[in-house]
Amino acid sequence: MSAPAPAPLGIAVAQFAPGGDKAANLAAIRVLIEAAVARGASLVVLPEYSMHFVAPLGSQTLGAAEIVDGEFVTALGALAVEFGIHLVAGIIEKADGPRVHNTLVALSPEGAVVARYRKLHLYDAYGARESEWMQHGTIAHPQTFGVAGFTVGLQTCYDIRFPEVTRWLVDAGVDLVLVPAEWVPGPTKERHWTSLLEVRAIENTVFVAAADHTAPGGVGLSRVIDPTGVTVAALGSEAGVAVAFIEPSRLTEVRRVNPALDLRRFGVVPR
Repeated sequence: MSAPAPAPLGIAVAQFAPGGDKAANLAAIRVLIEAAVARGASLVVLPEYSMHFVAPLGSQTLGAAEIVDGEFVTALGALAVEFGIHLVAGIIEKADGPRVHNTLVALSPEGAVVARYRKLHLYDAYGARESEWMQHGTIAHPQTFGVAGFTVGLQTCYDIRFPEVTRWLVDAGVDLVLVPAEWVPGPTKERHWTSLLEVRAIENTVFVAAADHTAPGGVGLSRVIDPTGVTVAALGSEAGVAVAFIEPSRLTEVRRVNPALDLRRFGVVPR
């Protein structure tokens, strides 16, 4: 007798505007989690820099950094335990030397860190210089985690402009890609955000779930996208959560019709 199929995964993308007060950020995160769980979510995705954000980046950013086992991630773990969810959020992680890491952490319903991702492509574009304060992550086998039949991988904001990152995750078995972001507004930037997310889902036949900062610091527009590029849940520019219910069987069907991953003739080699 075959095992029963996993129940649909309730995934929430939660957007807000993190500031320089970590306690206030945690309070806002709790409100978002409560709303997400009330609507059936068991995986909640928060934005990049959920721990602390002051624009422009500077000495306050460096001073806010913590180790992964520090107070903020410990508090996130307590929320994951309290609500019985997987939780993903962006933090500022201490690093060796004068810079810090722009890091994502994934926590289990037991409060353990089950995956970590350090941003690979720093935002040195559109007049910004993230590399003045941040140290990019090293390229290694990606850390992933499983939930409800999905293999989940992480990438951050500006990384979405580099198709190799998502394909690198997919090569590691990922079929649900989470993209916390602080996507800065600007001419055509909103269109870039939504288009790039859709294309990454289409070309890799994966689910993509992206959580951004609210306006005016971010564009908002957090969303969950299915493997054909169709948005199945989305937000506007204000704080809130969007919840979608997704199933691995959808991946199987899409890949049966479009076996692009099996037909490809090129791989990804790190520089």
